[in-house]
Amino acid sequence: MLPVGSVLVDFDGTACLHDVAEHLLIAFADPSWSEYDDAVDRGEIGLRTAITTQAGLIRGGLDELLAFAHEHCPMDPTFGPFVERCREAGVPVTLVSDGFGFYIGPLLSAHGIEGVDVVTNTWLDGREPRIGFGNGHGECVGCGTCKMRAVLEARPRGPVAFVGEGQTDRYGALYADVTFAKDALVGWCERDGVPYRSWDDFDDVWTSLTSDTPLPGPVAPDPCPGWLPSGA
Repeated sequence: MLPVGSVLVDFDGTACLHDVAEHLLIAFADPSWSEYDDAVDRGEIGLRTAITTQAGLIRGGLDELLAFAHEHCPMDPTFGPFVERCREAGVPVTLVSDGFGFYIGPLLSAHGIEGVDVVTNTWLDGREPRIGFGNGHGECVGCGTCKMRAVLEARPRGPVAFVGEGQTDRYGALYADVTFAKDALVGWCERDGVPYRSWDDFDDVWTSLTSDTPLPGPVAPDPCPGWLPSGA
């Protein structure tokens, strides 16, 4: 029996070995796209503003973008077996992504990974703006997909595990009962005082979850440090 009721997993750079959104921007967008990441890092704009602008800079149809993702962005080979193990233990795995979103389902299908819910942004092909935020927070517009909200909505099932690697995962890590961090998320956890467990692949996550190590519990600041109210 696992000590958590659900596992939330980032997609770009986590369940998928590559940051698909970044690869698409490099290959198909005006080079100015990176300026918006820099502006987020400086605290000048929120993640939602950045991703909206970056989506508008991409040139290419959906079929072309998906073909590129299939060719260049492999899934972590340990993710599918991890999902199966969790399913057998009665614990659902949900992907929570603040990327472009449209490639997640096709990449899962291509690798035979089924039964995973996906919480992400919506790609509006052929429309402007090209991305919608149905999984954002009701009041905050800082992020596209609110990972804090995803964690809190999962908690009625029991304690929540969160697995990630990047800046957007910071806001899930802060509210999860146990966080698995690598790469940039390690630095964010250390700055925010979030206890974390290091991981390289999902075999590491499984081994840790099936150990007797107690869950540290959430830090849960109020408000979220990414809070950006509408109209601010």
